[in-house]
Amino acid sequence: MTQKRRALILMLPLAFAACAGVTPPETATLPSNYLLGAGDPTRGAVFAASGTFARPAQLQGQPAAAARALANMEYITVALPQDPLMTIRLDGMTELQLLAARREWRSALGVAEGAPAQGVIDGLLAAEAALSANEPGRAGAALATPAFTAGPEATLARLAALPPLPQTARAAEMARMSLDRQIEVPRDMSSRGRHR
Repeated sequence: MTQKRRALILMLPLAFAACAGVTPPETATLPSNYLLGAGDPTRGAVFAASGTFARPAQLQGQPAAAARALANMEYITVALPQDPLMTIRLDGMTELQLLAARREWRSALGVAEGAPAQGVIDGLLAAEAALSANEPGRAGAALATPAFTAGPEATLARLAALPPLPQTARAAEMARMSLDRQIEVPRDMSSRGRHR
């Protein structure tokens, strides 16, 4: 056995130990009936969020719309970097911007920094559905989880009066631009095929 091969064999346990400590990436899903007609949930969430945060004044006094918009952003932050259609086109700056924006909106809303995305999404969408049905008590109950550290009443009040979220608006726009680049690739490839 060569010295090189022996060294590789001795390093295998170290490699396996290092791999055992790797945390799998966070995942999140949206309800199956959410954003019907959007093509796929990631695309729908990106377009909805970028449209909403391009005009943030429309969220003032609209806690249901704010809950939906923030649920979209929470989902995008987790799903977009792992989306098999987007991974090639998503640049590192967009991913960093999404993470910075997540800290911004979580701080504004009173969401625990380490709260799992799925719990935040589920709480926000349940609150949005309850508010849309004019059931504020049920909306508060949806937000009565450890993820929402301000408590249900304060969280609902914050949703009704979101402060400016410039990092979030920028992240939503960058995500949309990434999606636009993804859409352009097949178009470019098909036009090249026609000119052959």
